[in-house]
Amino acid sequence: MTNAYQRKKQPERVRQQLLEVAARLSLEQGIGAVTLDAVSQAAGVSKGGLLHHFPNKLALLDGLFDELVARFDRAIEEAMEGDDVERGRFTRAYLTVCFALEAEGKGWQVLTIALLAEPHLKARWRDWVARRADEFAATDSSPNCLLARFAADGVWLADLLESHELEAPTRALLLEELKALSLQ
Repeated sequence: MTNAYQRKKQPERVRQQLLEVAARLSLEQGIGAVTLDAVSQAAGVSKGGLLHHFPNKLALLDGLFDELVARFDRAIEEAMEGDDVERGRFTRAYLTVCFALEAEGKGWQVLTIALLAEPHLKARWRDWVARRADEFAATDSSPNCLLARFAADGVWLADLLESHELEAPTRALLLEELKALSLQ
């Protein structure tokens, strides 16, 4: 009896590889380029292997959304842990994370592009925003906190579009000014 070589199955690694390829294709060629065939070929995974993890394109985009939003949430939670002032804590953490997204890389750009292109992802993002707003209504519902978060969204969009060149000192000053708003 011979033992044929069998590749060790690593489902989480394959899943992550598929998400990374989908993100890259979306960024390089647009969300329309993210097809099951294109992702499976670029990832070197059989279509059946891809379908095992993501039964359709919508599931693949949802997986990408879930991963990026989970990272976003973790980063916000970490930023909040280091802030002893309860009033505006979520807003300051949101600002910190949004201002750091440009340095974080292309994954966040992919999320933004997907949010703009896919109605169901827009709805999921609205749900996330509403859930977090409700969660922190007691500490972060002031008009100044809302204004600061809107400004952070604008910086996020400006980074995505590369519409404004913000030098590091200017960026840091804007962040501090917006954080100060959250305390008022």
